Amino acid sequence: MTLWNSRDLAAATGGATSADFVATGVAFDTREIGPADLFIALEGEATDGHRFLDQAFAAGAAGAIVSTRIEQPHVLVADTFEALNALARASRARSGAKIIGVTGSAGKTGTKEALFAALDRAAPGRAHRSVKSYNNHTGVPLSLARMPRETRFGVFEMGMNHAGELAALTRLVRPHVALVTTIAPAHMGFFDSVEAIADAKSEIFEGLEPGGTAIIPFDSPYRDRIAAAARRHAGRIVTFGLGEGADVRASYALASPRGGSMVTAMLPGAQLSFTISQPGEHWVANALAVLAAVEAVGGDLGLAGLALADLGGLKGRGERRRIALKGGEALLIDESYNANPASMAATLQVLGDEKISGRRIAVLGAMRELGAGSDAFHAGLAGPLREAEVEQAILVGAEMEALAKALGGSMEIAHVADAATAIPLAKAAIGPGDAMLVKGSNSIGLAALVEALASGAPGLSGTGND
Repeated sequence: MTLWNSRDLAAATGGATSADFVATGVAFDTREIGPADLFIALEGEATDGHRFLDQAFAAGAAGAIVSTRIEQPHVLVADTFEALNALARASRARSGAKIIGVTGSAGKTGTKEALFAALDRAAPGRAHRSVKSYNNHTGVPLSLARMPRETRFGVFEMGMNHAGELAALTRLVRPHVALVTTIAPAHMGFFDSVEAIADAKSEIFEGLEPGGTAIIPFDSPYRDRIAAAARRHAGRIVTFGLGEGADVRASYALASPRGGSMVTAMLPGAQLSFTISQPGEHWVANALAVLAAVEAVGGDLGLAGLALADLGGLKGRGERRRIALKGGEALLIDESYNANPASMAATLQVLGDEKISGRRIAVLGAMRELGAGSDAFHAGLAGPLREAEVEQAILVGAEMEALAKALGGSMEIAHVADAATAIPLAKAAIGPGDAMLVKGSNSIGLAALVEALASGAPGLSGTGND
């Protein structure tokens, strides 16, 4: 299916085309280039995409957007980054899709994936979303540029580290529905308070289309602050949560014997009973947010419930693997992609709720970008660890010293400098019947530990997702 032709690319970017070509995809990373894709040669601080043009065309690229003339088919522009943003704006302008923007301190990617699954059930092949965590100043315009003209529903994740960043992204996306999952102390190194984080996340409403819907967390202590920001831009505000008074709430939620939860949700004009495949109270809240957004764009709530029941684990964000060991198997919960105090507490609760015959083990990496309160936030995990009845904790990174001290002798503890040192400790710790949670900021590198446990190392072999 044609995504862009060279004439449309030139018109969108104000560039000059060297030859006619047709592109079926868009990428700025040669590792993602496939046959007939468009390669955008971005110029960054660390590298220049123009250096990889030969690799892109060798991988099958149909053409490229460049700022220097080349022999291969291309569109010549003055600035390739500005061209990417222009392409994003052109894609959004030509689309008749209902667009949902998602942000929050935690749960963005999982909620985005659940929304996509729900809407793809209603319009197979005509739902689009940002892949991975493409939620920044390059990922969001790339995701927009990749949206097919025929898309009926688009779901875009938007993140930020500083005030003002989300405002720019949401004006590109121009959502009909803007959803805030939760507010928590993440990126505190760049903000003076959690209230400032709530204000920065509320920037997502600034790009709402006229009459658009703002979806906000009812149970958040910052609900009224977020709602006040939403009123300046939204035609409608919908709250979701577990508390009495939420517009979309769970009147019944019970842990399922097979994992996940069985939920009855009350919406303004409907009631829906469904199962969530993902465990944890935080996923009940995520599911309610999904239902609110599906309803807001006119999706099918029944099909959304089925999609939530079938939702698989996301790598690095709750994927569950069974690890074969001598004498049995163990459960490995992969939360290695990111961490902040709120998401740490939520996933430790999930670990504590696991029905297992062995031990609960937590491999926790440092939480980054927490600023002056870092020690207190790390030490604050001692309570959730004890409540989850964790018997052994492997703590990774210098920031975890505060937690090691707070735990004292309440459980078996190992505090190491890096993920490489933690790998043999984790291999030695895990046994038949155990459940091991692995979670930390992505920069700690705990994904390597997960793969080492599941890659067939001596005595261990991954057997796929639960």
